[in-house]
Amino acid sequence: MVDETAVDDMDSVSEAQAGIRTDIPHSARMYDYYLGGRTNYRPDRDAAHEVATVFPGVFTCASENRDFMHRATRVLARSYGIRQWLDIGTGIPTSPNLHEVAQSIVDDARVVYADHDPIVLNYARALLRSTPAGRTAYVQADVTDPDSILSDDALTATLDLSRPVALSLNALLHFVPDDRDPYGIVSRLMAALPSGSALAISHCTPDFAPEVWAEVEGVYRHGGTPLQVRSREEVERFFDGLELIDPGIAIADDWRPEETARPEMPAVSDADVSLWAGVGIKP
Repeated sequence: MVDETAVDDMDSVSEAQAGIRTDIPHSARMYDYYLGGRTNYRPDRDAAHEVATVFPGVFTCASENRDFMHRATRVLARSYGIRQWLDIGTGIPTSPNLHEVAQSIVDDARVVYADHDPIVLNYARALLRSTPAGRTAYVQADVTDPDSILSDDALTATLDLSRPVALSLNALLHFVPDDRDPYGIVSRLMAALPSGSALAISHCTPDFAPEVWAEVEGVYRHGGTPLQVRSREEVERFFDGLELIDPGIAIADDWRPEETARPEMPAVSDADVSLWAGVGIKP
């Protein structure tokens, strides 16, 4: 049996050295816990358990979010000729990461990961293990300052912004409340990308259990993380001006399920998934 307290004590030393607090819950480490990872601490697990008490489907939601990212990446690489990705809100690396999926289809795929969180920076080396033909890079920047991402030397040295790029914003925008102008941020990022580029989004929604999600938002806010889940119509608005590919905006597990690489899993309810997903192409 693993002594979680001992693991916490050992791992928290390196995070403390990086200036990262481990005595309060953190959304990236909570997500890592939902996925069955070990880059989390007791405050993260306690907060995650509190979420799970009001929303037992949170583990399904996290898993389906990850699977959507894998499917969207494969579809864009195989059917839309995408060879470059900008993944913002990367989170703690969990294999297979986006570049591993993309490079399994096209070995020369290039991926830039971006996140503002020092927790992610602490583990970013796991994101830089590219195929010899491809390339990956990491940018520490905040999505609420999109120009700082687009102008970063690591991005401009890795991606050719005159050629199509897939902008991946998975499980990110519900952490950008309306007062931070999420629609303006997405518009600015897509404006910098050429025709043929893509936008992939997954976003938590209260549409199937509004009272439950009001409580979930409260748990995150209490832990210091703003959370604003959105309706289907609000998520679709992020794709204004883009051409949604089939099946449009869908519950994550219903978005191209035939692309799932894992064995067929038992059916889950929309309320347990509570995640809208879609991919659009820039004309």
